Amino acid sequence: MQGVQGIQGAQGTSIGSVSVNTWRYTSTGGETSLTGTDGFSTTLAYTAGTEQVYVNGVLLVRGTDYTASNGTSITSLVALQAGDLVVVTSPSAFSVANAVPLSTVTTAGDLIVGSGASTVGRLGIGTANQLLQSNGTTGVWASTLAGLTLTSPALNTPYFTSPKELTTVSATAATGTIQFDLLTQGTLYYTTSASGNFTLNFRGSSGTTLNSIMNTGDSWTAIFLNTNGVTPYYQNTAVTVDTNATVTVKWSGGTAPAAGNASAIDGYSYNIIKTGSSTFTVLCGTVKFA
Repeated sequence: MQGVQGIQGAQGTSIGSVSVNTWRYTSTGGETSLTGTDGFSTTLAYTAGTEQVYVNGVLLVRGTDYTASNGTSITSLVALQAGDLVVVTSPSAFSVANAVPLSTVTTAGDLIVGSGASTVGRLGIGTANQLLQSNGTTGVWASTLAGLTLTSPALNTPYFTSPKELTTVSATAATGTIQFDLLTQGTLYYTTSASGNFTLNFRGSSGTTLNSIMNTGDSWTAIFLNTNGVTPYYQNTAVTVDTNATVTVKWSGGTAPAAGNASAIDGYSYNIIKTGSSTFTVLCGTVKFA
């Protein structure tokens, strides 16, 4: 007997098996029936109605060319010639030990769930908007999740607002070097009249360099609002980043301011572009508000 073994499960557990009995016999001449063992000491055995009989590779017709009824012999053959090779094959009964009957499911959307050790059953399809979850024993459909009720959201007419900028308003008079911390503000507004010309140093914070939080190719925008009294002061041509980074400054219109505007607020905008490690280009512009 030579077998074709069953299908194997994911972890080597047999979930079904089938084997094929094969019997080979070389005729000595004149035989009209066959039984017993073949040249490989295999005993002729078959399941009636499933056997196939070949003579020299030609499949014989059951009930016409031979009779096979008792599972152990083939009869009513045309007399064989010496040297004829007869092969009889027959599959054993096929079984799937752990098969789930098709009748287990009765409705489209049914699920097969475990209900115990080596036990499965049917979980009928849930209702609209339910989710499948565990109740600690088996799978169940539920309309709540962690105590929340599942409902379809109502869609309102969408609208959009302008983004909110973090702004620091300080009763400070501009002069000297002004530290601009980009991690905590996008706009810095000094409301006290400036007492001298000034320059801005851009950084992440007092303990964080801007270079460490920007990638090459990133840009960051900042606004500084300087209040002037009767004596106007202005941003020096220099702009620094992290105090000592390499900075190229370019002004709108091609010219840096040479004076401020008296009794007005001068707005300065800065587009800070990182072009390499500790290397920045800063595009600056200024406008009067009065």
